Amino acid sequence: MKFTETIGIDVSKLTLDACIHGQQTLIQVPNTKHGHLKLLSWAKKCTGCSIENILLCFEHTGIYSFTLAQFMTEMKLNFILVPGLEIKRSLGIQRGKNDQIDAKKIAQYAYRRRDEVTLYKAPDKSINKIRQLLSLREKLVKQRSEFLSTLKDQANFIKESKNKLLFSIPQKLIKELNKQIEKIEKELDIVLEESPEIMDNFKLITSITGIGRQTALLLIIVTNNFLRFNDYRKLASYAGVAPFPYTSGTSIKGRTKVSPLANKKLKSLLSSCAVSSIRHDPEMKIYFNRRTESGKHKMNTINVVRNKLLARVFAVIKRRTPYVLFYKYAA
Repeated sequence: MKFTETIGIDVSKLTLDACIHGQQTLIQVPNTKHGHLKLLSWAKKCTGCSIENILLCFEHTGIYSFTLAQFMTEMKLNFILVPGLEIKRSLGIQRGKNDQIDAKKIAQYAYRRRDEVTLYKAPDKSINKIRQLLSLREKLVKQRSEFLSTLKDQANFIKESKNKLLFSIPQKLIKELNKQIEKIEKELDIVLEESPEIMDNFKLITSITGIGRQTALLLIIVTNNFLRFNDYRKLASYAGVAPFPYTSGTSIKGRTKVSPLANKKLKSLLSSCAVSSIRHDPEMKIYFNRRTESGKHKMNTINVVRNKLLARVFAVIKRRTPYVLFYKYAA
């Protein structure tokens, strides 16, 4: 589809700053349903063209951009949701910053990329709910870990019999946090049961030795139930486990390494999965030992295992059959 005009939107907690690229016209509206409707009316009036020929673009700002994306999806508007770093790096050096300038920069980015962009498709409601539940669970688990660490440190230096309050309050909080985390797990089970397509993929992923519940759910979220990525290599790049060369001419010959630009949470979980796979999957264990004994670095081999696990994930999703450990059937 060819777009005749692009509009950049800078999203903040309370307001939306929008700019029409061709006219450099600006507007600020509240980040509410009323503000969204006002923005749409302004876009139609000022551009003078059909809404189907307008491309809207804004940064992914988490919960602040969530309602705007929902509104545009309901109104069937053409829009793209772009990481802020991608926009920043595509427009060269920038001095100074405010919301109006950012809106202009986003509009400029959208105009340059208008012929090659992939329009945003909102994820299923079940995936959004899983994302929100996992986010809450992560916060509770972090708080629980902090209290556990505090208790452990106190036990080494303070006598519990003489300082009961210092120990009883963290213990009660840990107990309550355990209850709330368990409630979240039960709610996640309900969401999975109500979504057969997600449940099927969840079962397929967890059939792979080393990949557990939390990693499977996160993979479903970041891939939009495997609609966002069609190749494991693209997901490996997104997760920060794909190695890239670092060379230039004849003077710079750095070693091939992974990029720091990554989904750090997914990368961390994949590392844990790789270690678990090496321990419990005979094939992976033999592969790991063979590489390390031949002189390959341990972390380099773990990264290879992370990529192998992602390749297995995409294999079972495409085949629609659970993973089978063929090694145990070998003669």
